[in-house]
Amino acid sequence: MDNFFGNASNVMTVVSFITFLGIVWWAKTGNWEEAAKLPFADEEKDHG
Repeated sequence: MDNFFGNASNVMTVVSFITFLGIVWWAKTGNWEEAAKLPFADEEKDHG
């Protein structure tokens, strides 16, 4: 039974690392310019 938990720990480490790399890739390739302007979208409509 001890070996099972060791293998599960290894698998979860690899899954967590792959998830981390996916988040980093998503953050680098995202279109953040549009998101950065969202707080001011209402302001532009009001002043127009």
